[in-house]
Amino acid sequence: MNGVSFSATTENKKGVLLDPRTKLVLLLTITTLMFSTSNEGIMNIVKPCLSLVPFMLILSERRFKTAGKYLLLYVACFVLERIALTTLSGLLSFIVLAITSIMTRFAPGIMTGAYLISSTSVSEFIGAMERMHITEKIVIPMSVIFRFFPTISEEYQAIRDAMKMRNIHFGGKNPFLMIEYRLVPLMVSVVKIGDELSAAALTRGLGAPVRRTNVCQIGFHFQDVVAILFLYHLFLFYFYCSSKLFFEEVSL
Repeated sequence: MNGVSFSATTENKKGVLLDPRTKLVLLLTITTLMFSTSNEGIMNIVKPCLSLVPFMLILSERRFKTAGKYLLLYVACFVLERIALTTLSGLLSFIVLAITSIMTRFAPGIMTGAYLISSTSVSEFIGAMERMHITEKIVIPMSVIFRFFPTISEEYQAIRDAMKMRNIHFGGKNPFLMIEYRLVPLMVSVVKIGDELSAAALTRGLGAPVRRTNVCQIGFHFQDVVAILFLYHLFLFYFYCSSKLFFEEVSL
């Protein structure tokens, strides 16, 4: 989505301050529930409410433009999905329903992941993984990936600005040339950035035989307890509805 910022810094943090482990649980919960349940019954209300969680988190960071775009996109897809289910028919209903269903299921997870990346530094993420006793075979690739997307986003913006200075835009006389000017430098940058981030991770001591020190303040606070309790009860409610529906189908 346009307007999503992937800048992962610890300076001047805004919004709700959550532990990285809480953010991971939040991401897994939203992704799981949005994909694993239907839109029937009470879930027709739970899913829209759950999709508001990333909206509120992004809004708390004062990223009003990004939060507004996400909300408008989700509401539009949700309304179109209802229209396709009730009034449309045939091929048009199938196309609209397929597109809107994908968007309503993917968008909340994508925005929660964007919030996780933008509000968590690499050091905080590594510290949280070490607190969870995750093996370094997973921590090192994850730390590289964690910094990879923000760097790629910055590189793409730099390439886009360079193309604007050369008066190369979408819809020009030669669109294939525009694709070449953007995609080729970006693919070259992807390989270079991957190597540089891997070297930087090893330089900082990841993979060393001794334990690294970490100055980041990692720990659970009141807001983390509230978020985890909310997710816990949400999962209990999901399992209750799923088991109730299962026994009703078996009884029939």
